[in-house]
Amino acid sequence: MYQYTDFDRHFVKNRAAQYRDQLQRNLAGTLGDAEFRPLRLQNGWYIQRYAPMLRVSVPYGELSSAQLRVLARIAQEFDQPDPELLQKAQATQDQLGANKAPPLKFGYGHFTTRVNVQYNWIPLTRSADAMDLLASVNLHGIQTSGNCIRNIASDALAGIAVDEVADPRPFCEILRQWGALHPEFAFLPRKFKISVSAATEDRAALHWYDVGLQLLRSPAGELGFRVSAGGGMGRTPIIATVVREFLPWSQVLNYLEAIIRVYNRYGRRDNVWKARIKILVKTEGQRYIDQVEDEYRQIVEIDGAPHTITQAELDRISACFVAPTLVPASAPVQAIGADEQQEYSRWLVRNVSAHKNPALRAVTLSFKRLGYAPGDATGDQLRAAADLADQFSAGEARVTHDQNLLLPWVQAGQLPALWRAARALGLAKANIGLLTDLISCPGGDFCSLANARSIPIAAAITERYQDMDELFDLGEIDLHISGCINSCGHHHSGHIGILGVDKDGREWYQVSLGGSDGTHLSGPATPGKVVGPSFGAAEVPGVVEALLNTYRLLRVDQENFIDTLKRVGHEPFKAAANAARIPNLPQDLEGLHKTPGYARDVQEA
Repeated sequence: MYQYTDFDRHFVKNRAAQYRDQLQRNLAGTLGDAEFRPLRLQNGWYIQRYAPMLRVSVPYGELSSAQLRVLARIAQEFDQPDPELLQKAQATQDQLGANKAPPLKFGYGHFTTRVNVQYNWIPLTRSADAMDLLASVNLHGIQTSGNCIRNIASDALAGIAVDEVADPRPFCEILRQWGALHPEFAFLPRKFKISVSAATEDRAALHWYDVGLQLLRSPAGELGFRVSAGGGMGRTPIIATVVREFLPWSQVLNYLEAIIRVYNRYGRRDNVWKARIKILVKTEGQRYIDQVEDEYRQIVEIDGAPHTITQAELDRISACFVAPTLVPASAPVQAIGADEQQEYSRWLVRNVSAHKNPALRAVTLSFKRLGYAPGDATGDQLRAAADLADQFSAGEARVTHDQNLLLPWVQAGQLPALWRAARALGLAKANIGLLTDLISCPGGDFCSLANARSIPIAAAITERYQDMDELFDLGEIDLHISGCINSCGHHHSGHIGILGVDKDGREWYQVSLGGSDGTHLSGPATPGKVVGPSFGAAEVPGVVEALLNTYRLLRVDQENFIDTLKRVGHEPFKAAANAARIPNLPQDLEGLHKTPGYARDVQEA
C-alpha cells in the first residue's frame, strides 16, 4: 500500500492543528457557527440527528493494520455519547410505537459504500483530539464532505486483480494529492466524486460517479483512460456519458481540470437539487463536451499543460506501491475436517478471490451479520481485523464498495488457518455477493436527512434469510437499501432496491427492480424501476420474499435473479410484490412514526 512521505505526514498533522484552532474559536464564540460550518464539513464533521458524525477518509479503500487499530481506538474511546444525550436519543426512539427501535448502539465504526469509515457519536468538543489521533497514522477527514473533490474510490482488488491492464492505485494517489485542498475547486456547485478502475470487470461503479476513469490500452498498446462524466444517483439517477474514448494517461489531470472548471463555471448554484454535474451534462449534452474540449485545448496550448504527469513522477508514486515481501508460513497447512468441509468450501467459493500472483488470494471478511447493521464494526472487531491483517495479509486490509473488509495478500496455504480465525470472530460468513451481503445506509436511526430507517429493514431481511442452503440456491443478488433519496445505500443500482420515503409524516418504502452497478453479472450500469406504490415497514420483508419466490418459479437452468428478471420482465414480479400487501394493516404498523429532528439540510449530504 502507499507509503506516506514526510510531506504527507506534515500536511495531515498541520491540517489537524488548523482544525483544532478553528474548533477552539468556535467553542469560545469568536468563530460563528455559520463560518465554522464549511470548515468542519471539509474536515469530515457533520451534525446529524442526535450527535456529530465523523467521516474518515480512506483513499481508494486501503488501510494498514496500524490505521485499523487507531480506528478501533476512535470507536472505543471517542464514539461514546454523553449519557444525557443518549438518554434523550433513546427516549425519542422509544416513541416509534409498535416498531420501536432497539437500543441505540455506539462504540463502532461504519464502512461506507464510498470506502470511508464513519462514526456517529463523537462529541464535537472531542473532535480535535480525534483528529490528532487519526493524524498519528496519516488518517484524516479532509474533503469527505463539502462541495469539493471527495475521496478517490477504486476497485478493492486494485493492483492485484487478474483482469486489470495496470495498477490504478498510483493514479488514484496522484489524483488524491492533486485534489486535496485544490484552491479553485474548494467551493464547487456541489460535491464531486471520482472513481478509478483498470479492470475489465467494473467493480468500482464507474458510471455512477461524477467522473469515472477506466484505465485501458489503445489498439497500439498505449496506456490511457476512457473518461466518463455526469453519473450519479440521488433524486435523479443518471448514468455517466463517455466524454473521451481515449485520453493519454499523462494528461488525466489536465483533462480533469477542464471537466471540473467547466462544471464550476456553469453548474447551477440556485437549486441544490440540480447542482450536481450530472444535471449539467444531461441538459447540455454535446455542448458540455465541446466546452470541456475547448477548455482542455486552452490548458494544453496556452497554459502549457501544467499538470502533465511525467514518467518520472508516475515512477516515483508507483514505487510507493511495491508488493510486500511475504514470509512463507512456518506452520503446517491445517487440515479441514469432514464436518467442516461444506462450510469451508462455500467460503472458498464466496469469500476468496483470485490474485495476479498465483500463490496468493484475496479474502473478504463479511461484516454482514445478525445483530449488526451492514458495515458496522465494533472497536474489538476492528482490532481483531488488524490482527488478521498482520498475521495473514502483510498488515493491509481494504474497505470494499459493499461495506466489507478485504485482505489482499493471503498465501494460499494459509486459507484454512485464516478461515478458522475469521470464523471464531464471526467474520467468515460465506455470503459475499449473496442476498444477505446487502448494502445499507445508516438511515433515520442516525441521519438527519433520512425519510425512513434502513437498519431495521436490513435486519428483518437478514434474519429471514439465514439458511445457507437457501442463500446458495437463490444465488447472487444485490439488495441495496437507502433511507432517503440521497441514495447513500445505492438503492438505484440494486437488483432489488429499497428506498425510504416520507408520506404524510410517516415512513414508507418504495421497491425497485433491475438496477446494476455495471458488473459483468448485472450488465451495464442502469437504475432500477419502481414496482408500484410504496409499502409499509412491516410489509417489506414479505415483499422481498414474494419477489424471490417468483424468481424461483420462473428461473430456467439455475439462471441468476437479474437474468430471470431481464428475460421475463417486471410484470410478474410487480404483481407478486403488490399481492404481498398485508390487508387492513394496523395503523401503528403502516410505517414508523416520524419523530422530531429530521432537518433537511442537503448540503450536509
